[in-house]
Amino acid sequence: MRYTIRPATPEDAPQLVALSRAVGGEPEGWLISAGGWRTVAEERRYLKSLRRYEHAAVFVAESEGGEVVARLSLGRDPHPACHHVADLGLMVAAAHRRRGVGRALLETADGWARGAGVSKLELHVFPHNEAAIALYEACGYVREGYRTAHYRRDGGYVDAILMARHLS
Repeated sequence: MRYTIRPATPEDAPQLVALSRAVGGEPEGWLISAGGWRTVAEERRYLKSLRRYEHAAVFVAESEGGEVVARLSLGRDPHPACHHVADLGLMVAAAHRRRGVGRALLETADGWARGAGVSKLELHVFPHNEAAIALYEACGYVREGYRTAHYRRDGGYVDAILMARHLS
């Protein structure tokens, strides 16, 4: 299947909310939040606000049929000492995993970062998400740390692996 990678638009809000709810609702617990994503109206407002803010971006992968099947979010660290660093988040619909869409979005992240003057991309991933860890490592990300009980989720705490990629 072929995918089109493009910047998200406010019109994508309903599909992005549906995607986040589907991925967040999977029993494996791939996302930090298990259902507390933005509403469609909030997502639309957020995407509109990005038009005026150069330090963050959202990209989508769209299937040949026009379905939004993945999301990449990027945001530069606002602290002046870390202005060279951007955090990213990636989610891919279950039916579209292991088909190259995640890798394509990570390549998009590299391009955005270079254009924004960012030299380091970082992310958090749950230790049990072995497929994502393998993808990130294949794309040049390395483990920089382990954060014990870093996120509150479902009434408890979960660990996170900090991974990063330095761009040349």
